[in-house]
Amino acid sequence: MTPNTSSDQPGITTAPWYRWYALAVLVLVFTSSHVDRQIMGILLEPIKHDLNASDTQMGFLIGLTFALFYATLGMPIAMLADRGNRRNIITWAITIWSGMTVLCGYAQSFAQLAITRIGVGIGEAGSSPPSHSMISDMFPMRQRGTAMGIYALGVNLGLLIAYLAGGWMSENWGWRTTFIVVGLPGLAIALLTRFTVVEPKRGQQEAERKIPQAPPFNEVARYMWHTPATRHVVFGSALAGFVGYGMVLWLPAFFVRSHGLSQTEVGFTLALMTGVVGGTGTFLAGKLADVLSARDQRWFAWVVAIGKGGLVPFLVWFFMMQEFLPALLIYLVPAFLGGFYLAPTFAMVQSLVKPEMRSVAAAICLFLLNIIGLGLGPQAVGIVSDLLADQHGKESLRYALMIFSLVNIWSALHYFLAARTLREDIKKAAT
Repeated sequence: MTPNTSSDQPGITTAPWYRWYALAVLVLVFTSSHVDRQIMGILLEPIKHDLNASDTQMGFLIGLTFALFYATLGMPIAMLADRGNRRNIITWAITIWSGMTVLCGYAQSFAQLAITRIGVGIGEAGSSPPSHSMISDMFPMRQRGTAMGIYALGVNLGLLIAYLAGGWMSENWGWRTTFIVVGLPGLAIALLTRFTVVEPKRGQQEAERKIPQAPPFNEVARYMWHTPATRHVVFGSALAGFVGYGMVLWLPAFFVRSHGLSQTEVGFTLALMTGVVGGTGTFLAGKLADVLSARDQRWFAWVVAIGKGGLVPFLVWFFMMQEFLPALLIYLVPAFLGGFYLAPTFAMVQSLVKPEMRSVAAAICLFLLNIIGLGLGPQAVGIVSDLLADQHGKESLRYALMIFSLVNIWSALHYFLAARTLREDIKKAAT
């Protein structure tokens, strides 16, 4: 690929109408990736029974098989993105993960399904780091939290579609057809990205200075490690992902086992909770961080810390409730606060490193978030659920998820610690 460090069409990427359009396309891309990624949650129970798998095996299928390749390949692809055309990288990524999602529907064994899920992970590795970098080049610091909040809505929109459509389709058409149907739209989004999105000039929203060539990976990693706020933000987000992905991918099974819901009922319930309520919280966290950080930049971290710490009592209460409707009302609070970490984290990581480091910095953050979160979170929930099965039977998943909810406190602590040096560390990255 020929290196490209300037805009395909100089000037258009700074136009207000265009940057909001480009952001909307990147939200579509992120939504597609999360539909294809999270569809496994709603399909977990029918696949488990069809393939005669244990919770530990399913935890491996929905966690490590995807996360290991997704997180690991994200870093070399991000290095390429800091040197080449980010839009083209994203286009190829969408094409690969969408095609592999379609192939999931043709898997005839646990091993074949694991291989196709690895393929989905390989494709999705090329999406988020270059997207973060492009957004930071299109939006100034004062709007970055809001822009990242809108971008992060892709998580909730993806969950809404995966749960709502996936629940109905899996019950009426089967899990194999569901994979095929949710994979095909991504191919159209790939074409939209390639032919309507323009590669922005690197660092165009920063103070006028020459943007040097992208540094080696180890230099970016060293810079991040020696920046206290970055260390705490990255580790805090990894712990948030550990709980978040464990919850998101196992909650459908929990509602089926403990509350007796059908696949369609589970899909509708979680679409409203995670998609609508969670999406509102994800967007407002970014907007709130922008508004409050105008007074004090430390609010980027404080917003997350308050949100992650505040949802713990409600999660414990939710898992203790035996009746469905009262439990669902309690879950409104964790659903709203669950994605509070996404937009401020994305914005902080991009603001805590220099422009030429942004894709790799995002990849390093996402590597830890996905290895610890997406890789180990669902796997650990499955293992603990199996360990508790002799004592609690089908309710073992309830207690496993309740235990994991407490990790949010550890996550909140890291964001409180990040706030101590956040202003100084952002200033250092801007010089």
